[in-house]
Amino acid sequence: MTNPFGVRPVINASATLTALGGSLMPPSVLKAMTEGAAHFVDLPELHDHVGERLAALTRNEAACVTSGAAAAITLTVASCVGEPAQAFPADAEVVMFAGQRNGYDYAARLTGSRIVEVGPSIEELRAALVRRPACVLWFAGAHYAADALPIEDVIRAVRELASAGPTPADSPDPAGPPAVPVIVDAAAQIPPVSSLWRFTTELGADAVIFSGGKGLRGPQSSGLVLGKRWIVDRCRAHASPNQQIGRGMKVGKEELLGLYAAVEWTLEQDEEALLAGYEQMVDRWIAGLREVPGVVAERGYPSEAGQPHGRAVVRLLTTSGWTRDGLVQALWDGDPRIAVGVSGVPDDAIALNPQTIEPGEDLVVLDALVRHLSPGDGERAGRDA
Repeated sequence: MTNPFGVRPVINASATLTALGGSLMPPSVLKAMTEGAAHFVDLPELHDHVGERLAALTRNEAACVTSGAAAAITLTVASCVGEPAQAFPADAEVVMFAGQRNGYDYAARLTGSRIVEVGPSIEELRAALVRRPACVLWFAGAHYAADALPIEDVIRAVRELASAGPTPADSPDPAGPPAVPVIVDAAAQIPPVSSLWRFTTELGADAVIFSGGKGLRGPQSSGLVLGKRWIVDRCRAHASPNQQIGRGMKVGKEELLGLYAAVEWTLEQDEEALLAGYEQMVDRWIAGLREVPGVVAERGYPSEAGQPHGRAVVRLLTTSGWTRDGLVQALWDGDPRIAVGVSGVPDDAIALNPQTIEPGEDLVVLDALVRHLSPGDGERAGRDA
């Protein structure tokens, strides 16, 4: 990495974190963005064509590119709350499972909507649905599953509500909004690539949201909404360059073309081989740390984002002489700079995620860990005094 600022590159054994740059874009994505940067275009027209192609590729009715997954939450919730150019009602509600509340709540609340919590009970969900909320916002991933109903049960409950009969507020148009739309946030749920169509085409959610810069390996400042045409059309109308709630959530021609290229690239990959490669890295990490005293390395599953692949969870015993934070800092301060994960593991452990590792970097991470953790290591700054 060449830059005039002295910012050091990072070997990312943590995750597709925004703070670390998301993911690395393959050459085809970089090429598409470079070509887009060289021309002026009719941006709404490009949006239309990219959306049509993305919908076809992902087996959905419609698609649109957003400026990240958080922006996609705001735009999809806004689309459920009201038509563009209308004032949002002050009493709009968004139903969420209490166990799925997270730092992205603000993206829904930007519309002025109030979040209504329900527990993992079909009775509680039905009671909330009878109030005709603007939508249900459900978060995908194994790490969100424990305290929420499965998405299949959520969609079934919504369909039961619809079959009970329309109300005056319900849309008479079968292609329009249902009584209560269901939005799935699956920002980091690739792999598996089938997430692109499973939640919508197969299960019946109205929209599903992805980050463009995580598993899709597109531009970090991009997101993707897939689903029913009515909600995608409203997302487009609420978004830049229109003077609506999403005016500041601008998507450039570079992101449009880059994300399209990223989805194409993702669909061309051998996912089975990709996941097998991840598991091989995890196996190498565990085997390489097996004889290091003071640590226990085991396979953790799923990933910190609930994706279907393993990671190496490295526990630090008291005999190691290290605290978790001390080791994390030592790896970060080293040369090369290495980031490791701490999410979803015990306080005495770090996690090594293969998803963001480039070929050969797994051995660099292993070498750094062995060097720090082995007896006789001269670099003790991160150990307890």
